[in-house]
Amino acid sequence: MVGVSLWNNMCKCLKIKRDDASLDDETSSRFLNSNTQSVPSCSTRYVGSSSSSKSLHFFVRNSDGNTQVIHANADDTVESVHEQIRNKTGIPVFEQGYLVYGRKNLEMDKTLGYYSIQRDAQLQLVARMRSTQYPDTWKAVDRLILTIGSLCRDEQHRDGAHATIVINSVKHFIDMSLRFKTRNDDDAYVSHHIQIFVCAGAAAALVMLFLSPIRDNKECAEKAIQLFLNPLVDDEVKIELRTHFVPIILEFCILLCSETSTENPLYISCRNEVRKTLETIHVDRSRCFNYAQGRVVIQGFVSELGRKVIKGLEYSPQTAAMSFLGDVSDFVAFSSPMCNAIEDGLGGMDHLPLCLTDLHPCYVMELGTLHLIFLEMLGKIDERLKKMEISVGRSRGEMDDSLRSGWGGQYLSILKALNILSEIYEGAEEKVQSVLRSRQAGLDALVTNSSRNDDHLWILEHKDLISFECRRHLAMTLLPELKEDYTRLFEMLIDRDQLLAESFKYVSKADVKDLVGGRLFPEFKNEKATGHGVLREWFCLVCQAICNPRNGLFLACADDNRRFFPNPAASDANPLHLEYFRFGGGVFALSLVYNVQVGILFDRTFFLQLAGEAVSLEDARDADPLFYSSCKKILEMDTYLINSDALSLTFVTEVEKLGSRKPVELCAGGNSIAVNSKNREAYVNLLIQHRFVKSVTDQVKAFSRGFSEILCDASLLAFFFRSLEHEDLDRMLHGSDRALSVEDWKAHTKYNGYKSTDSQIIWFWKVVEVMSAEQRRVLLFFWTSVKYLPVEETYTALLFKVHIYRKEALTNTTMKQMTPLK
Repeated sequence: MVGVSLWNNMCKCLKIKRDDASLDDETSSRFLNSNTQSVPSCSTRYVGSSSSSKSLHFFVRNSDGNTQVIHANADDTVESVHEQIRNKTGIPVFEQGYLVYGRKNLEMDKTLGYYSIQRDAQLQLVARMRSTQYPDTWKAVDRLILTIGSLCRDEQHRDGAHATIVINSVKHFIDMSLRFKTRNDDDAYVSHHIQIFVCAGAAAALVMLFLSPIRDNKECAEKAIQLFLNPLVDDEVKIELRTHFVPIILEFCILLCSETSTENPLYISCRNEVRKTLETIHVDRSRCFNYAQGRVVIQGFVSELGRKVIKGLEYSPQTAAMSFLGDVSDFVAFSSPMCNAIEDGLGGMDHLPLCLTDLHPCYVMELGTLHLIFLEMLGKIDERLKKMEISVGRSRGEMDDSLRSGWGGQYLSILKALNILSEIYEGAEEKVQSVLRSRQAGLDALVTNSSRNDDHLWILEHKDLISFECRRHLAMTLLPELKEDYTRLFEMLIDRDQLLAESFKYVSKADVKDLVGGRLFPEFKNEKATGHGVLREWFCLVCQAICNPRNGLFLACADDNRRFFPNPAASDANPLHLEYFRFGGGVFALSLVYNVQVGILFDRTFFLQLAGEAVSLEDARDADPLFYSSCKKILEMDTYLINSDALSLTFVTEVEKLGSRKPVELCAGGNSIAVNSKNREAYVNLLIQHRFVKSVTDQVKAFSRGFSEILCDASLLAFFFRSLEHEDLDRMLHGSDRALSVEDWKAHTKYNGYKSTDSQIIWFWKVVEVMSAEQRRVLLFFWTSVKYLPVEETYTALLFKVHIYRKEALTNTTMKQMTPLK
C-alpha cells in the first residue's frame, strides 16, 4: 500500500489530462477548470516543495502530455508564462489556448500571485481544439475525475453524496458503452469511447481513490472498479463489453501492481478478468495486445505467475500451498495468447533470437525475463520427473506422492505452458523434447494417472516421444467414459440369422446417449444368456459382419484377411450402403468405449483417410499388392523404354461397375496424355488417389460421421486418428496377437465348487495345453466372448473374471455370480 506521504504528493499532482492524440484527429474543444489530473505513471518523479515565496518554479502540462518547467516570480503576469511556453515550444501565444489552475482560467493580465500559484504547482495548458465526436463521453469522464478530485482533497464530502456520484458516473459510462455498441456496427466507436476513459486519466484517478487512506474513498473506488469487471448487464452483452473494457482493466492492473502488490485482491480480480477475456470464445485477442503497453502487461503476468510456479515447485506436494494450483492455471492461461501475439509480431522470424537487441525496447526486459523463467522452470520439472521415475521404479507400480496427491495434472499443465513458450525462443523446442524423451517413464505415469477432464492433448503433438499407453490413454479421453447405468438400458433383441440387419435397425434409430455410458443390453432370440458376455459377443459378431466381404461394404487385404478397407463398389451391393457405413463407424467407436477387442484391423489407406492425411504408394502395399507392384515397376522402368510408349499407357484407368469394366480419365483430357518418364510420378499419384481415395470418399465420410457421433466432440475426429499410430489402432481394435499363455490363464481362473488340485481341473488344463493356438482362441471366445486379450496381454486387463463352476454348485446365488462383472 502506498504511504501517506506519497498519497499526499499524488493528491497534489492530481489534474485533468486532456490527451486525445491517439484518437486520430478527433480532439476536444472543451476544457475543465480544475487542478486535478490522473495519477502519473509509475516512473513519475515527485518534486518536494520549497520554502521560497518570491521566486517560483512550477510545471505546465499541455494537451499532448508533455510537461514544461517554468521559472517566474509571483508578480509576473500570466502572459509572461505564455511567452516562456512560446520560447520553449515554438507555439505562438494566440494558439496556446488557456492556462488552468485552481478551477480557474488564468487571464493574461493577472499575476501569478493574484491566483496564489505556489512553488511546484502544476498548471494545465488546454488548447482550443476542433470538436470531438464524443462530447458526452468527455463530459462524463470530466465529471467523474472532478468528483474524485474533490473526494481526494476531502473537501467536507463525508455525507456520501460524492461517492454516489462516482458510482453513478461509472454506471453512466458503461451504459454509454452499451449504447455505442448497439447503435454502431463498427467497434471503432466503442474503442475510441473506451480510449477516452484511459487517456483522460479516469482509470488512474479511480486507482488513486482506491489508494486513499480514507476508508470510504477506498470502498467507493473498489465498487466502481468492480463495475468494469462485472457490468450489471445480460451475460451475452457482458461478454461483448468485456472485450472492449480490456484497455481499462489493463490500466487498473498496471497501477495497482506498481502501487500495491501482486497479492492485492483487487489486482488479482482485474488480472482474472483479463484471463476470462482471453479465454472467451471468439474474442478478438488483438485488443489485449494492440499497443506495446498491453503486450508488456500480459508478459508481466506470465513472468509474475512463472516465478510463483517455480517457487511452488520447490516444495513437496504435501507442503505446497493450495494457491499453487491457481497460479499454474493462470500461468497456462496467459502463456498461450501471449505467445500467439508475440509470434504475430515476429516480422517473419520463426523464433525470437536469444539476443533481443533488435527488438522493441518494451519487449526486451520481459522477454529476457521470460526466457530465464522458462529455463529454470523446465529444470525444476525435469527434477520432479526424475524423482517420480525413481519413486515409481523403487515401489514397483505404487503411486508417487505427486500422483497420490493429485498434482500430476499440475505438472502436465506446466509442461504444456513450457511447450507453448518454447515456440517463441530459438532452440527451446529441442530442450522441451529432450526432457520428454529422457523422462518417458515419469511422463507415462503422469499421463496415465491424469484426469480425463484435464487438457493434456497437447502431448499428442509429440506422439513419437511418448509410449503407446500414453497415446491410447489420451485418445480414449476423446471418447465418452464408460459408466454402468442400469436405470435406463437400451435393449436389443437380435436374431442371429439377421444379425447385421437387425443390429443396424436398432443402432441407426437410437439416440447416441442411449448407446454410451454402459447402457447397451443386447440379447439373442431364444437364448437365456444376458450380461457383459453377450455384449462382447455381439460387438465381435457385428464388427465381423460389417467387414465381411460377402456383405459388400469392405474388402479384405490380399495378404492379410484380418485387415479391411472400404469397397469402392459398395453401392452395387446395398442401396443403403452409406447408412451402413455410418452405422459401422458408430459400432467400431462403441467397441473402443466398451473396451472390446473385436479382432478386426483397418488397412493403412483407410486409417490415413480417417486421420485426414494423404495416401502414398507405400501406404497401398497391403491393400492391393498387385497394384503396388505394377506402380513400382512403372516408376522404376528404364527411361528409354517408357518414353518409347511400349506400355501404351495414358492417364486413364478402368473401374468395374455392375460386372463390366469402364474407362475413366484420371484428369481432364487424360485419354490423350501418354505416360512418359516426366509425368509417370503424377500418373501413379493419380492412380493411387482414384483407387484408394476418390472411389471411396463417400464411404469414408459416412463411416467418419458415425464414428464422430460417438466422440465427446465430433470436430476432433481427425485429431483422434492422428494422435495414434496405425499400429496403435490395430492393438486397440484387435487386441494382443500373441499366443495365449496357459499358465497365465490358470493363474487368473477362479473356482467355485472345485479346487485347482482336483482331477477334473488337472485333466481340463492338460487338454487346453495340447490345443492349437486357434483352438485356444475358440475356447477363450466360447468362455469369455473375446478371442484376443487386451493389449496389456494379461488376463488381469480383462474387464471381467474367468470362472469354472461345478455343476452341482450352480445355485441361484452362483448363477448370479457367473454374470461377468466389471
